[in-house]
Amino acid sequence: MKKLFVLFTTMALAVAFAATATKYHVTLTQTSVVNGTELKAGDYKVEVEGDKATFKQGKTTVETPVKVQEAPQKNFTNEIRYEGDKVQEIRIGGKHTILLFGGSMAETHGTR
Repeated sequence: MKKLFVLFTTMALAVAFAATATKYHVTLTQTSVVNGTELKAGDYKVEVEGDKATFKQGKTTVETPVKVQEAPQKNFTNEIRYEGDKVQEIRIGGKHTILLFGGSMAETHGTR
């Protein structure tokens, strides 16, 4: 019975860990628009959970749809790509991760 409890607890912790949001830190170097909301330049925590990203800085919180893609090679540094002042994608430094927002969500990076 004790082994069953330990196994159940371990499985529950693994599921809880898998369900947590992935967190990144990004610096917006200019005033940027995310999901129609203007964000001032500064450091933000970006939490990605499923198909939703949340930008947080102090009391400011903005949620937006996101598509997570794997880059063919590791990104050297964080890189933010814009269309005008709208954030289209964020490439996460040190990882193979690309966060796609807005119009870029429909594009595939293999054809660019």
